[in-house]
Amino acid sequence: MADRLSPYATPSATRAVLERHGLFTKYALGQNFLVNDDVIRKIIELADVRAADHVLEVGPGIGTLTYALAQHAGHVTAIEKDADLPAVLADTLADVRDRFTLLSLDALDATSDQLAIDGPASKANTDPCTPPPALPNKLVSNLPYAVAATVVLQYLQAFSFLHSATVMVQREVADRMTASVGTKAYGAYTVKLSLYAQPVGRFQVAAGNFFPPPHVESTVLRLDRCIAQGPDDAQLTPAQLEATCTMADAAFANRRKTLANSCKSYFASNPEIVQQLPHIFETAGVDPRRRGETLSRDEFIHLGLALA
Repeated sequence: MADRLSPYATPSATRAVLERHGLFTKYALGQNFLVNDDVIRKIIELADVRAADHVLEVGPGIGTLTYALAQHAGHVTAIEKDADLPAVLADTLADVRDRFTLLSLDALDATSDQLAIDGPASKANTDPCTPPPALPNKLVSNLPYAVAATVVLQYLQAFSFLHSATVMVQREVADRMTASVGTKAYGAYTVKLSLYAQPVGRFQVAAGNFFPPPHVESTVLRLDRCIAQGPDDAQLTPAQLEATCTMADAAFANRRKTLANSCKSYFASNPEIVQQLPHIFETAGVDPRRRGETLSRDEFIHLGLALA
């Protein structure tokens, strides 16, 4: 179909690519490939991918989503650590190779220097007046579920040039990312992620949209970067952000315990901080008899400022 965003977003096309590269047996049983073009269209729309964007993708697979991203963005940089896939991507993305860069490395080891594009590649097939930025400004990925939560938080913490992250993750992970105070899904991860981004949209993706169908439910979630501020409306420093994350980890170290007891356990190897805990709680204006799941993002910021 002329209006299809990706030629590989069908079960038959995906099988053909895998068989052509001798990967059917290896990959069809261990990976779940997106095979619905309508879902790809919804991802592109939710991420608001435009010609002026430099998109970062983690885990491109055979290039199904990548192809569509490259049709809309000024440039796409994809990270893939599987040594067998560069040859596949060279085949499937031949039509868009002038606006595509592949980095063969572990996504958790990526650095900002590695993600930068320069020279002609950054201006390929785009309006010369508005070339995409050298560094990616949007993360758009059907993430490997085993590392999805880690990648999203790590990238938002380390790469301030990323303005948004639109990612497909396991539904339970999306629920943790967007959980409200006091709910079962609300935890240290929720608090830490909220310091860097806020959810602005999501939609569910049924198992039948993949080949083969996974045994979990999936969600596409968009997170837009936000700036965490203290009581004086000043942006938190890196040290204050780190301290706030530490207090979130400490508060949920023993979820069923009070803040006082959970934090004592977490900081047991640092007696100096244990001694300061009453002062930290008092300075933050937080009752140590409460449990971590009852504290808002702002209350955790107060605790982080007191610790810092």
